[in-house]
Amino acid sequence: MPPSVLFPFDTALLPERRTDVLIVGSGIAGLAAALSAPAVVRVILACKARVTDANTYYAQGGVAAAVSRTDSVRQHESDTIRAGAGLCDLKSVRTLTSEGPAAIDWLIKLGVPFDRHGRELAFTREGAHTANRVLHAEGDATGRVIQTHLLEKLAARPNVRILAQQFLVDLLVDRGRVVGALFLSPSGSVSSVRARAVILATGGFARLFRESTNPPVATGDGLAAAYRAGATLSDLEFVQFHPTTLYLAGAPRFLISEAARGEGALLLNAKGERFMRRHHPDAELAPRDVVARAILREMQETKTTSVFLDMRPIKHKMNSRFPTIRGVLHAFGLDPRHQPIPVRPAAHYTMGGIETDLLGRTGLKGLYAAGESAMAGVHGANRLASNSLLEGLVFGRRAIRAALDEPLSRPRRITVRLNVRREGPDLDVEDVRISLRSLLSRHAGLERTAEGLEEARKQIEFWERYTLARQFKSPNAVELQNMLILAELLVRSALWRKESRGAHYRADFPKTDDRKFKRHSRARI
Repeated sequence: MPPSVLFPFDTALLPERRTDVLIVGSGIAGLAAALSAPAVVRVILACKARVTDANTYYAQGGVAAAVSRTDSVRQHESDTIRAGAGLCDLKSVRTLTSEGPAAIDWLIKLGVPFDRHGRELAFTREGAHTANRVLHAEGDATGRVIQTHLLEKLAARPNVRILAQQFLVDLLVDRGRVVGALFLSPSGSVSSVRARAVILATGGFARLFRESTNPPVATGDGLAAAYRAGATLSDLEFVQFHPTTLYLAGAPRFLISEAARGEGALLLNAKGERFMRRHHPDAELAPRDVVARAILREMQETKTTSVFLDMRPIKHKMNSRFPTIRGVLHAFGLDPRHQPIPVRPAAHYTMGGIETDLLGRTGLKGLYAAGESAMAGVHGANRLASNSLLEGLVFGRRAIRAALDEPLSRPRRITVRLNVRREGPDLDVEDVRISLRSLLSRHAGLERTAEGLEEARKQIEFWERYTLARQFKSPNAVELQNMLILAELLVRSALWRKESRGAHYRADFPKTDDRKFKRHSRARI
């Protein structure tokens, strides 16, 4: 069992900042929460690295919402529930889809420049959607456009203070209530922030896998800190693998947006054959878990390391719709207008997170969560494409409204003492990190078995014995401790779920078992 905190501290001896609401995370959920706070409310927004180091910045496809005249909230709701494979919470989905149009209108009023055809908003379609409802900006730069625009607006808010390069270590808990957080700077100095309420918008943990579309910061630190404080984590076994990421020696696992297939790009195997119609009637626009596993099957059958995305059918749209993708491919000597692109699945999004209600409230007083770090029941076992940015918008705004109802309390001294921790030779943190990511990719990736998961569990527990037993003051080392904790919980959840559902596929239990497993996994310290 991990310690309740990662190292001892005494708040009376630490530099301290005070605020009304502390938001941790600078992606769309954190920014939406901060911008929705009244001007009289003091807000500190802290982030792990640079303010743009968040999954939001790299989101290409767009944001889904039923704002088109040919769409409806009910239709969006139905598509979301169908993709979620039986585990979506109906109230959560209805909240997301019904408040989606107002959230988009809020962005437009803030000046976010979504792409248009003339004066009308432009829409595209992605996998498992039955309507063209995905809005985009600058073609395939939607996340970057939204995040940079919201950051510009936030810079003009005198009530909001942004603290970059502040690594969340642990939450401050006083008599069962979360009253702030402990942070670590790159130099190793420790400080605290006191607040009436804390909103965790720290994103997911897809970077635990060797091949991931996520930036390096996506290691689940907010989830690990909440878990140590006593919050409940749920559905950690559901990790979505994006079907099409660039697979090229020396290239990052760069995501090639699902919108490319929505516009007409095709998937081909090593023989040049289009194969998706053999796996699902919706072919390239099947749900992501279906497409990702179909690609895996094709690679196994053809004994190759990738399939190919053929964007030649949409070459006339490359400059207007996919300028970012074309630019990255061009940098590696590839021209998608004239040649298929090698792709394979990579870890992309984590459906599980800190369990919350519809207002972002967790099981701990004073603690809220929103966006990918939260599990509000929206995505079930498999997220519908482009619902992630919408979730951050809707539930980030909801969380800040609820957080403002938290009572004021007089800060008290908090002292945490731990037993003497194990000493030993220097630990090669990066070596353990690489080994962990490779282990999870082998045994807890697209296909899982009890044998592989048990091997992973035993190895993770072995690493934990000499890694969690130490006290570090390095962000990289603390990050590794968080990764180990979450990896063990993920593997244990996957072992418990003896069925296949959505993004979780057990080769030894290939069928869905509603009788035993139409329920959520939960982990609490």
